[in-house]
Amino acid sequence: MQPSEKHPESKVKIRFPDCDPFDHLNNSRYIDYFLNAREDHLLDYYNFDLARHTREKGIGWLVTQNSIAYFKPAATMETVTIQTRLLSYTERELLLESTMWNEDKTKLKALLWTKFTHFNFATKKSETHSQELNYLFRDVVYPLDQEVTFEERIKEMK
Repeated sequence: MQPSEKHPESKVKIRFPDCDPFDHLNNSRYIDYFLNAREDHLLDYYNFDLARHTREKGIGWLVTQNSIAYFKPAATMETVTIQTRLLSYTERELLLESTMWNEDKTKLKALLWTKFTHFNFATKKSETHSQELNYLFRDVVYPLDQEVTFEERIKEMK
């Protein structure tokens, strides 16, 4: 079995309705672009349909924390490259890193760390990850070389 891509990426065009009067991507919309890209990466790279999984199992992931840093603005109709990677996982949580670059990945625009909790919508409680999910996570996790805080990661990325 070939190892899965641990740092998937995709290109997306910044759309006018998502921008502020300065012609820059609105701060809150960065998170939407990142989450949409990750959902696409799960499907395209790992054949994991997040929406179907949630519908069929009644279990999904809730965002419990976002930490975001903005480096350079993304402009209307600009094509950007978004990369995502699973930094770590526990029996109930995931930590995802997402980066937005200019198209050729020479200028970092934003960095996001998102913490997710696995959640059962019927019981309204957190749920442990199944063995199947743990196999997937083990295959795709891509931790940093050393454990750092978000603030330290920002400094590394500048």
